[in-house]
Amino acid sequence: MNRKNFIGAMGLGASAILAPGCRKNISGSSILPDYNSVDPSSYWAAVRRGYVLDADRVYLNCGGLGPAPSRVLEAVELKSKELQSISETGYSLLDQARIVAAEYLSADSDGICFTRNATESNSIIAAGLKLKKGDEVIFESHAHPGGSFPWLNRQKRDGIAVKVFDPDSESMEGSVERILKLITPRTRVIQVSHITAPTGILFDVKAIAALAREKGIWFHVDGAQSAGMIPVNLQAIGCDSYATSGHKWMGGPRGTGILFIAKDRMDDVECSHLGGHSELEYELPDGITYQPSARRHEYGTRNTELVEGLRVAMELQESIGLERIEAYGSGLANYLQSKLREIDGTRILTPSDPKMRRSITAFASSRIPFDTLSNRLMREYRMRCRQVTERGLNAVRLSTHIFNSKSECDRVVEAVAEITKSV
Repeated sequence: MNRKNFIGAMGLGASAILAPGCRKNISGSSILPDYNSVDPSSYWAAVRRGYVLDADRVYLNCGGLGPAPSRVLEAVELKSKELQSISETGYSLLDQARIVAAEYLSADSDGICFTRNATESNSIIAAGLKLKKGDEVIFESHAHPGGSFPWLNRQKRDGIAVKVFDPDSESMEGSVERILKLITPRTRVIQVSHITAPTGILFDVKAIAALAREKGIWFHVDGAQSAGMIPVNLQAIGCDSYATSGHKWMGGPRGTGILFIAKDRMDDVECSHLGGHSELEYELPDGITYQPSARRHEYGTRNTELVEGLRVAMELQESIGLERIEAYGSGLANYLQSKLREIDGTRILTPSDPKMRRSITAFASSRIPFDTLSNRLMREYRMRCRQVTERGLNAVRLSTHIFNSKSECDRVVEAVAEITKSV
């Protein structure tokens, strides 16, 4: 019986799952209130109480570093003490978390391995694919350094050719067409951010996967901004590999990440690092047989209590509902954008098409430099945002997630209005 069937058999729904932040016992007895679709404010207020975030500070940088709920922090602490008390590694925790991650991402569990972050996962793919001088890799110009630097390193080291395109902020089809125009007989890899970090553009990754498959090109998705913000179905997407971080939207501990590699493409990624647990069998000095799954990339002793925390984070989000999380975060973003547009001189860089955006809002003001605006929001109003400097976009980024509220959005709008009027 899987986790969802167990919950159903017990007669419990998402509203009766143990609430995050129960300090008395990690097993807990506190529950989230019933979800009221007419007025869900009490529900989301209960979710917010599950975090240790300062009440007088508005945190809007989940796209950079997301806070972990109290229950996740407690799970890490308790598991660490337990493992330290017997001085064991707890390596079996990885396989327990793998089952949860596979369900969370709608993927084959054999394709899942745990890393430290999306950057490490991206690097495993970039370093492991069998590329030679002149082979081409395409990715978008808004890629995070954790997605672009591994390919730039291969360009520097092995002479591959990196080609970039500017994502189309008005049309999903437009970005697919821009990729198509860059493809040549030498193209070996296409990579895109599922959702771009600077301005929150949502790519049609399913269409890009189909294009790559038709052309015989590897397709890798940097999902650092998607897992935890929106439901991710890797089976439906059909990509060859996918990377994400646990410490952003998923609410996992820092130092956690996930890499997925499709089962039929496993041997196309050479192991750039090996160690204990990578092997199925070996014999000195003859050779080694890798684990037949993505576990081959989980080498050496790991901080398994962090992965235990990530497991708890994924289960907490599933107890709320991934679709509900998506709707709430994007609803706050839509509200923010509508109010910011009313402020004179404000320009929204995030796509206007609702299909192409979710929980990220990037904006700029013609009345004040973006960095000055961001600094004043933090210094004078205690609002943690993120400056967008990539590609000369010069904007302020706001990330809205399950611990944020409409009242916080109102505070942001009021602060921006006051600052821009004062200059």
